[in-house]
Amino acid sequence: MSGARTAGRRTGRIAIGAALLAVILLQLLPFYVALTTALKTRTDLSSQWLLPIGDLFWGNFDTAIRDGGILRAIGNSAVVTVVATAIVCVLGALAAYPLARRRTTLNKAVLLAIIGLIMIPPLSILVPLYSMLNRLGAINTYWGIILVMATTQLPLAIFLYSSFMRSLPIAVEEAAVMDGANLLQVLFLVIFPMLKPVTATVVILAGVAIWNDYALSVYVLTDPQVKTIAPAIGAFFSTQSSNLGAAAAASLMGFLPVLVAYLFLQRYFIRGIVAGSER
Repeated sequence: MSGARTAGRRTGRIAIGAALLAVILLQLLPFYVALTTALKTRTDLSSQWLLPIGDLFWGNFDTAIRDGGILRAIGNSAVVTVVATAIVCVLGALAAYPLARRRTTLNKAVLLAIIGLIMIPPLSILVPLYSMLNRLGAINTYWGIILVMATTQLPLAIFLYSSFMRSLPIAVEEAAVMDGANLLQVLFLVIFPMLKPVTATVVILAGVAIWNDYALSVYVLTDPQVKTIAPAIGAFFSTQSSNLGAAAAASLMGFLPVLVAYLFLQRYFIRGIVAGSER
């Protein structure tokens, strides 16, 4: 009987492992096709499922850099993503603290309203948003797109921070107050250091969303000098639709910084996701 139970468990583990492997392969499939396409010449008409015939061709990456301005777009995206994500983390944590610690009816209603904002599609506010930015002279400016990106990501950040803060012991704050700390000292010296796991989660979720944003950035940033990576790749692909290798190379270069950042932050990301349930 125990042998049959052990065999059943082994079969279940094998089935779960096979399912996870299938999901991983499906996720890696577009990356593989983009990689094989980017490493082929325009005259190589072999299947996209096959590796290049002969030597690897790196000229597509040179074309993406020279004609598509991909490196400039990556620099623009880095500036927008870093500044906007920093604003989201600071304002999100500050706004979440009273919502988490003072559970009044008004604060509950405010938190529900903030959660509701997460469900509003950004494109639904595009027309009034563009009109307002145009009147302010914020079109084709870094500060304009930074404010837009930070605003769209703040509701999710406030929700995550408030959920995490509710799991933190209030005794630590009370001890700091008894030692003579004021509210700002409690926030910056006691609370914020304990928010590292959820901050990593916010950084990854907000940072990736800001880096990959196309729907709003393509309208706010029309000048090639300030375009971020997603609109730049879209514009480059429209002009290089017959050169799939160069378009694939641009896409690979655009996603590489996000991959590197996630590899460095994944440990904190996982801790931030499960921290609330562990406390």
